[in-house]
Amino acid sequence: MHHDLPHISHTLGADLRALRRARGMTLSDTALALGRSVGWLSQVERDKSDPSIADLRQIAAVFDVPVSILFRHEAAPASEAGFIVRAGARRPMGSSTEGLVEELLSPDLTDDFEMVHSTFLPHSRIKDAVTRPTQEVGYVISGTLEIEIAGTAHTLTAGDSFRVRGEPFRWANRTPDPAVAIWVIAPPVY
Repeated sequence: MHHDLPHISHTLGADLRALRRARGMTLSDTALALGRSVGWLSQVERDKSDPSIADLRQIAAVFDVPVSILFRHEAAPASEAGFIVRAGARRPMGSSTEGLVEELLSPDLTDDFEMVHSTFLPHSRIKDAVTRPTQEVGYVISGTLEIEIAGTAHTLTAGDSFRVRGEPFRWANRTPDPAVAIWVIAPPVY
């Protein structure tokens, strides 16, 4: 047991199970991909065993998620775990998109949707449109965000919201200030 890793979420097992199911993988598929036993993986999913950092890196690679999603800054107090996420304890989503900082507002990945806090840095944009098999609604809290949905560009400011249902979309923040949006995505993509 690696008790020297207090920053691993104690809902890690639930998150792993959710990621595995979201990808339609069985325990034995996943164990095979990791080169570990089904027993070991089952223990981890039930939070009976703590994986090492190396294990987490391998798990992240198998599920194609950033390893940061498997960590959190600090464990929630027992009375809040699974219910409350404090501002300073959000998990970074580790998006590979330059200029976008995403943090998980949901306590874990076990809901039918996920809620994300997205900060679009000044003068940032995504080059290629993204298409994903999801329903998404975003709400702009501050700044100016351009979003192009199915080829049509829209400029959104604080208080505006948008929806994407499987259409190709891309975003840009052409201003000198960050833009912040709250994003709800179903099913979870991370």
